[in-house]
Amino acid sequence: MWLKLSNQDFAYEVQALLKAFFPSEPIRLAADDTEPAATDGEDMVYVTGDELDCTDNQEMNIKAGISFYKNGIPVLQREEIHKAATRRDFKNVVKHLIYSELSSYTGKELPWGTLTGVRPTKLMMECMEQGMQDDKIRAMMRDVYDCSGDKIELGMHIVSKELKLLEEMDYKNGYSIYIGIPFCPTTCLYCSFTSYSFKQYGYLVEAYLEALAKEIDYAAASLPGRKLTTVYVGGGTPTSINEEQLERLLKKIRETLDFTFVKEFTVEAGRPDSITYEKLVILKRYGVTRISINPQTMNQATLDLIGRKHTVEQVQEAFHLARKAGHNNINMDLIAGLPGENIENVSKTLTEVGELHPDSITIHSLAIKRAAFLNMQKEKYKDITYGDTEAMIGMGERFAKEHGYQPYYLYRQKNATGSRQSSRENVGYALPGKEGLYNILIMEEKQTILALGAGATSKFVFPDEGRLERVENVKFVKDYVERIDEMIERKKSFIEREM
Repeated sequence: MWLKLSNQDFAYEVQALLKAFFPSEPIRLAADDTEPAATDGEDMVYVTGDELDCTDNQEMNIKAGISFYKNGIPVLQREEIHKAATRRDFKNVVKHLIYSELSSYTGKELPWGTLTGVRPTKLMMECMEQGMQDDKIRAMMRDVYDCSGDKIELGMHIVSKELKLLEEMDYKNGYSIYIGIPFCPTTCLYCSFTSYSFKQYGYLVEAYLEALAKEIDYAAASLPGRKLTTVYVGGGTPTSINEEQLERLLKKIRETLDFTFVKEFTVEAGRPDSITYEKLVILKRYGVTRISINPQTMNQATLDLIGRKHTVEQVQEAFHLARKAGHNNINMDLIAGLPGENIENVSKTLTEVGELHPDSITIHSLAIKRAAFLNMQKEKYKDITYGDTEAMIGMGERFAKEHGYQPYYLYRQKNATGSRQSSRENVGYALPGKEGLYNILIMEEKQTILALGAGATSKFVFPDEGRLERVENVKFVKDYVERIDEMIERKKSFIEREM
């Protein structure tokens, strides 16, 4: 499918909206704005979003239009004139017209309407912080952004919860630190994170930890006057390193960083086959307050297929060992839409996870990114089937409600399996008081996150300017080790220049 635009300012949003309606179609952006001819055999969408004469200093007239050519034949044509006060209004007018026409044409409604970004709750939070009444926010989400009632209520609940938790921390004068350990026992078929097989790259662990220690030293003194709010050690799988290495890393973190105001210290234990009782005791000894033990599924055949070299029994054993070691805030990640799974498989997973009683669960929609094996080796996995992800997500939501978990953060995936891609959100559910604070801070982009390690991206937030800047580290472990001084200098130069 070809997309032509009269205004390139909204190219990304319009492409994403078309992709939501036509998930199996590659969307190609034409280089010019000429209205497409009725060429046989090609689907084309032509979108206009042009500013006409301004009526006064406050408003502009907008001509918004959509023409859809199916096999060279025009099947949809519409053009309207609207008023807009801001560039956001301009964009929303164009997207609303596209949505209403394509929804009518396809018979499909997108749960998140015209919202195409990964943080739909960020808009609601912005409105709440500005003092907009709840009923007006609901009306805006419905009438301007075409969101469904269920998603509006989910978003409103989450934002209310987030704001309450944010009020309890001095996040505006603080910052958080992310520390990446990019090693895993094996690489899962769907994974696109910066992670490297321990079997192949384990020889680099010692050099990596030495380089990481150097970056931790820098981070400790990089933002004087700011209070450290949360520390998150992720991956990869941090517990894939051995007990001595893990203790050395945690000792370095606790002795170097100022934990005076830290409200949460998280370590992803992640893969059950990387967990030992000794590691769990070490985590507790160094003050880790929250861990994740992530089964993804409790179906052995699926675990074998996706490359997670552990058993369901190991998941259960690791969880019980964590409780024995004193961990009282354990999250478990689950994925809806895994290859080969159906509703019965998901029901089994939820039942068995419910018997463990974790303190929080995060339910993800399977997203197959470009770098995942499932995407790079499509021919090999062409016979794999996928179940109804939408129904699976709904099961997870009902399970959470029935077991006393409340949704507290949400983000969406850019690439996912399933036909109704616009609802591909990941939702964190937690028992009261067990919410993951770091998740809220990074997803709502409320605080600067200083990120350390290979593939880590620091996000510097400037709330008064509505600005966010990124500073990236190189991804490959060997490059990170060899260029650690450059990684530190990147952050140092940015902080000295901008902060």
